[in-house]
Amino acid sequence: MGGPRLTGGPGGRRPAEALKIERRTMNAKGRGGGARQNKTSTPKPACDSLPGAMPRSTRRNSVLAQPAESFRRSRRDRAGEIAQDYVEAIADLSAAVGEARVVDLARRLGVTHVTVNRTLARLRRAGYVNTRPYRAIFLTDPGRRLAEESKRRHQTVVAFLRSIGISEKAAELDAEGIEHHVSPETLAAFERRLSQG
Repeated sequence: MGGPRLTGGPGGRRPAEALKIERRTMNAKGRGGGARQNKTSTPKPACDSLPGAMPRSTRRNSVLAQPAESFRRSRRDRAGEIAQDYVEAIADLSAAVGEARVVDLARRLGVTHVTVNRTLARLRRAGYVNTRPYRAIFLTDPGRRLAEESKRRHQTVVAFLRSIGISEKAAELDAEGIEHHVSPETLAAFERRLSQG
């Protein structure tokens, strides 16, 4: 690190002027590598001056918006997956033992009761469940429809995977991931293939 480094002053502190000189030197190094630019050199054209080029601010906003939108979509998709898993689990527990409780959902989904409570609050705001403190969890009509659709999609994916020779355990595990990402077109193709025998 070259450049003027002045020390001194009381207690070994640098005088204020020395700090200013050092900052200017460091800033110049950061911009131009420490060497002064030759004023006779031909300046490089700015991208903004090229024919058909997008202004720099527009390019920046465009580049920054693309990942943000994909992350927003990913979070929305993940929230949808979680909602589907929860309503399906609530429907299964209600059918099997007559009610779904927070502790049962936590055990079944492998999460903490705090996570279940937070997710149930979101599902309640979305209109999928009715909950009361220290009571069972009930699906609303939209919640039941979502649970039935999720269950049908899960069963179709498992049946298709089994039909092509995948073991039952592997098919169940794989279906948990596939069922949330399979398009209606693909799901219809699975169902056609299954109906052909």
